[in-house]
Amino acid sequence: MNTREQIKDAKRIVVKVGTSTLLYPNGKINLYRIEHLARELSDLASQGREVILVTSGAIGAGMVRMGLSERPDSMQEKQALASVGQVLLMHLYDKFFTEYGQVAGQVLLTKENFANHNQYINARNTLMAMLKSGIIPVINENDAVTVAEVKIGDNDTLSATVAAIVDADVLIILSDIDGVYDANPQTHPEAKLLSEIKEITSGVEAMAGGAGSAVGTGGMATKIEAAKIATAAGVTMFIASGGENGMLGRIIAGEDVGTVFPPKDAHLRARKGWLAFGKRISGILVVDEGCVKALKKGSSLLAAGILATEGEYTAGSTVRVLTADYQEIARGTIAYDAAAVAKIKGRKTSDFTDILDGEIHDEVIHRDNMVLMI
Repeated sequence: MNTREQIKDAKRIVVKVGTSTLLYPNGKINLYRIEHLARELSDLASQGREVILVTSGAIGAGMVRMGLSERPDSMQEKQALASVGQVLLMHLYDKFFTEYGQVAGQVLLTKENFANHNQYINARNTLMAMLKSGIIPVINENDAVTVAEVKIGDNDTLSATVAAIVDADVLIILSDIDGVYDANPQTHPEAKLLSEIKEITSGVEAMAGGAGSAVGTGGMATKIEAAKIATAAGVTMFIASGGENGMLGRIIAGEDVGTVFPPKDAHLRARKGWLAFGKRISGILVVDEGCVKALKKGSSLLAAGILATEGEYTAGSTVRVLTADYQEIARGTIAYDAAAVAKIKGRKTSDFTDILDGEIHDEVIHRDNMVLMI
């Protein structure tokens, strides 16, 4: 059975909608699109499926409510607009979901909620309780109070992280484009839509461009990053057009629309899910080909295979592990700080006592504290 056929049996579905889908090009709220989105989600819920909505648009909606035509520059002004916009968006979602017999509940999250393990588990428990009670969670980043240090950054990443922590079957990102193309369709009319991307290679990442609209923060690059998170957690992900009625139903019916990213074979255990997607990334390790092969076989990461280290991080931080051509292959909790890794990279474990002071660890990242991203 292919990936699209398997989606027909999806029980738990996360849908992310972008600002450009919720607003008209002139910046006004697209009530028609919001009403149809609520109708489609309600229909999925009526089928007995569990539905979570991750919504963008708080700042954009705040601009509409305050009569502004240009996005302000200062963080404080943006946060003030987000507080107004969140109220307006939830009013509209509540109104339309109620009309279709569903109950919605707002959840505002920050990176801090995922970085702290207890908060990560509490967020999961709250969302699972809402789904069990038949409530549709409507999730947004808490832009009104979030500072840069704890900001997730974009709702593509947020939606993938949510899909991972609730063990969703599928994540559908609705966008102003209808999938991933082999070239930029705005500048290359001959560009072809890719129906399926089985592996996110450096070539796929290179195809991703910058931010897509003047009112949103996400572009194709953030969607590719979301796909890496979702598929590593065993979640099938779609990128599809948010401007077409019935798109969610067509995806769940198995139609060949949008771009699908098949999930990895195994779901991550809860703790490893937190390691991969909850904790803040503090640095980068670049490793050689031999190390890559060993990691794929389940080995811990040893210093001998490290080619380079980037960033300033402390022991216990989460770092990305990249190949020599900068493709991410793993994430994990590192046993040494950046200064120590710079000293031991490329060296045998037996050399550590002559190089380092203090506690010695055989592994730079133990396999129990590491998640493969390929």
